[in-house]
Amino acid sequence: MFMRFFTELRQAKVPVTLKEYLMLIEALDKAVIDRSVEDFYFLSRAALVKDEKNLDRFDQVFGRVFRGMEEMGDTIAGDIPAEWLKRMSDSFLTDEEKAQIEAMGGFEKFIEALQQRMREESQKGEGNGGSKPDGSSPFGANGYHPEGQRIGQDKGRHGRAVKVWDKREYKNLDDSVELGTRNIKVALRRLRKWVRDGSEDELDMDGTIRGTAEKGYLDIQVRPERRNKISVLLFLDIGGSMDSHIKVCEELFSAARTEFKNMEFYYFHNCLYESVWKDNRRRHAEKIPTWDVLHRFPKDYKVIFVGDATMSPYEITYPGGSVEHWNEEPGAVWLDRLTQTFEHVIWLNPTAQRHWEHTPSVEVMRQLVRDRMYPLTLDGLDKAMRELSR
Repeated sequence: MFMRFFTELRQAKVPVTLKEYLMLIEALDKAVIDRSVEDFYFLSRAALVKDEKNLDRFDQVFGRVFRGMEEMGDTIAGDIPAEWLKRMSDSFLTDEEKAQIEAMGGFEKFIEALQQRMREESQKGEGNGGSKPDGSSPFGANGYHPEGQRIGQDKGRHGRAVKVWDKREYKNLDDSVELGTRNIKVALRRLRKWVRDGSEDELDMDGTIRGTAEKGYLDIQVRPERRNKISVLLFLDIGGSMDSHIKVCEELFSAARTEFKNMEFYYFHNCLYESVWKDNRRRHAEKIPTWDVLHRFPKDYKVIFVGDATMSPYEITYPGGSVEHWNEEPGAVWLDRLTQTFEHVIWLNPTAQRHWEHTPSVEVMRQLVRDRMYPLTLDGLDKAMRELSR
């Protein structure tokens, strides 16, 4: 069974190695967990999953391989002889518990009632506190009764019918789905360059300890806060076909504002032309020359375009191609100038990658950004951040 678990994880493209599998087997041999399916789930997840984007696939495989295993305890308990249970009860039950059993008509009556209730619950598919709606059954895992006996399930009372792996709490972390703000933040954190600069307002614990030991008196030392030095220039396509992608673009913008303290953003429509803007409500009155943007920021800025690149190819390659104004120079010229100015440029496309080949303008834009266009999914954003980190 464990080998099947290992092979199905590999087939589901969860990158599990033989070393990790053997580590899991060793942990089982050393009995580091109780013999329960739930404990094994958490142990195997900790041992075999290295990236949170694979958690959903792991849960699906686990649920498929070990389906029904959580019910084995009830089956085993049903096969225990009544005589053995009687001897165990005489050895371990208190006088009060024995009196409760006698009040039910003796141990034999108790066993008969127990077997009858287990058959009823098995037929009904119930077992959480018995079938009585008020939970007053003398049997069942989570019920109660003045003369009742608790059976099994030491952990988690009420509401645990759905197994942990069936909840699939990490479903939105699959690298093939579109992003949420939290997931975007996780992916953007790959693009970091830590430095210490600015005012010295953070306690240097190691330096204080070392200085105190060397000087013989308390020597408090401070240092600048550790900051992400990466600077980002964000260009956002707005309007037209991008209206259907507003939600994910808002989430990306929110996450980027949080992760990159040194970030500037500008809006454009369809393609980059001779001007951009900062406020969509005054886009025609307060335009910023693109030429000024290219010469305002240092070349080490990381440039990120966000847009679906869905338009007529004419809008990119010809003068006057813009649908909003007369552009004397093609958008392709301005994109070329930008890629010549900044070394690190990528394009994030919120449209699913499988649709790109059906839109000629997407292929034109991919060529202009040197094939550095990525889908706006967790996996695409991860690859884009790796490209910018080169």
